[in-house]
Amino acid sequence: MNLLAIETSCDECSAAVLDDGTLKSVVISSQLVHNEYGGVVPELASRAHMELIVPVVKEALKKSEMLKSEIDAVAVTYGPGLAGSLIVGLSFAKSFAASQGIPVTGVNHMEGHLYSSFLEDEKPEFPFMALIVSGGHTMLVHVKEPFSHELLGPTRDDAAGEAFDKVARLLGLGYPGGPIIDKLAKEGNPSAFKFPRAFISDDSF
Repeated sequence: MNLLAIETSCDECSAAVLDDGTLKSVVISSQLVHNEYGGVVPELASRAHMELIVPVVKEALKKSEMLKSEIDAVAVTYGPGLAGSLIVGLSFAKSFAASQGIPVTGVNHMEGHLYSSFLEDEKPEFPFMALIVSGGHTMLVHVKEPFSHELLGPTRDDAAGEAFDKVARLLGLGYPGGPIIDKLAKEGNPSAFKFPRAFISDDSF
């Protein structure tokens, strides 16, 4: 099966083409429009997706050396994410699928993170534990068998990605905060400050 996969849950517009589970191409277009605000502005994100979705999909098809007529199905993120951004991806995916007479299926953003590791050569064996650390979500998940998972615990406050962006904004470092802070941290002194260990109770994570 040749699959076109579309992701527009936040501020990156991405399309990939897979041939029986083998990744043939992936194109990611990041939105620089958010840099001056120190975080993602939902309305600007959805507008940028409308401009980017067609060229991104075209480039993914070109890199995979496939014609749109060779695509057998479309997978698209349906949530969680920014409503406006998701609508752009879903609308394009449904239109593309309808024009080709092929099925379209919605994919949960978090499940996408969970199973993305199966695109690698070394695949995890069931059951396994997964730590999802994305922009708006931080969660510990027990994956028992294919498509059977239990949420053991999410963050109790800000997700890791949001925390990085907020710290970077406070320090005037720019956006996105994660890569910038990661780079600067390697040059820092790990013993300069003693941070308390976050611990709430004996039965917490």
